[in-house]
Parts: sequence; structure tokens; C-alpha cells
Amino acid sequence: MAHHQKAVAAAVAINTAIFVVEGIAGYQASSLSLLMDSAHNLSDELALVCLYAAFLVARGPSQRLLRAGNLFNSVGLIAVSGLLLWQAGERLFNPVPVQGVVPMIVGLAAAAANWSVARLLLEPSQNNAAIRLAYIHNLGDVWVSLAPVAAGLLLLVTGYPIFDPIIAGAVALWIIFTTGREVLESHDELIWPEKIICCHTDHDQPVVTPLSN
Repeated sequence: MAHHQKAVAAAVAINTAIFVVEGIAGYQASSLSLLMDSAHNLSDELALVCLYAAFLVARGPSQRLLRAGNLFNSVGLIAVSGLLLWQAGERLFNPVPVQGVVPMIVGLAAAAANWSVARLLLEPSQNNAAIRLAYIHNLGDVWVSLAPVAAGLLLLVTGYPIFDPIIAGAVALWIIFTTGREVLESHDELIWPEKIICCHTDHDQPVVTPLSN
């Protein structure tokens, strides 16, 4: 349906804006918690782009291509999380000044944006399992985006910048653990944890097909 396609396209655009703004703001404010959330939101792009691509082509991306994309996405997310975890460990011993207000403001904006993405996907998700997975995932991202807000608030209240790397490190560990578990559980399929992907279209609406184990 055309209006569902527009909703998914808008979700892709908003999600893109989230990780770009968080990445730039996190770098400027020296906030690892913002950079961590930016990397996390970047990882969501694959699923959203896959959903949108299914609207545009008669047959969606091949399963082999999607598996390779998911593998690249998962390994890349773990690598980035590992790098930021290493940076967080260094900052525990060598604290770096962090602009506490920036992660609070941008984190709240990111949480609101993730909620907006979820709202855009709500109606289409009622008729499509793949879109519903993205909807549920973005609802969860609302809470993850509040991690930089907590880091900024603790920094402002206590004056200790150490809270930023602590929270960033905790989020990085969580992402490494959950992503690694999903890759191991999916075996050679290398798909989303719910083990479905969008693989073709039917009457202009993406259709999901379970992959056999």
C-alpha cells in the first residue's frame, strides 16, 4: 500500500537523522554515551532499508544478500561497540571533560524521534510481521536513547564526567552480548533474532518468509 510505503520511507529518514545528529553531537561534546546510541541507531538502518526496498522492487533483495548484510551489520556493530568500550575503559582512568547538557538534550530528542518512528510503523505493523518487528524494536530504542540523558544528568548533578563512559560502557557491553547471542542463535541464517526477513512483495506490500533452520 502506498501510504505504508510512505510511512516506512519517513521512518528511514527520521532514523537516519537520529544517528547523524547523535554522532555529530557526541563527537563535539566528547560524549561516548551519545556516540554509543548513534552506533546503535545506525544498526537499525538495515532492517528499515530492507523494508522500504521491498516496496520498490517486484522481488525483494535475495536471502543471500540479506544474510550477508546482516552479518556485516552485526559484526560492524560489535566492532564499533568494542572500540567504544575500549575508549570508555580509557576514560575511566583518564577522564575527559564532557558537555553534560548536550547528551541530555540530544538524547531526549533521539528518544522522541525513535518514538516517532515507532508511531509511523504502528499502522503498517498491524498487517506485516516484519514491520511489526521494526515497530517493537524502535519502541525499545526509546529507552536506550535515554541512556545519554541519564549520563548527562548525573554529570551535571555530581560534576563527575566519569558517568558518561560508565553508561556508554554498560550500553556497549549490552549490545555486544545481545548481538553476539543473536548471531550464534541464528546459526548460518544470519538474520534478525525473530528469524524472519522480507524477501518479496505481494500487492505492493512487503511479505515476510521464515527461513528454515
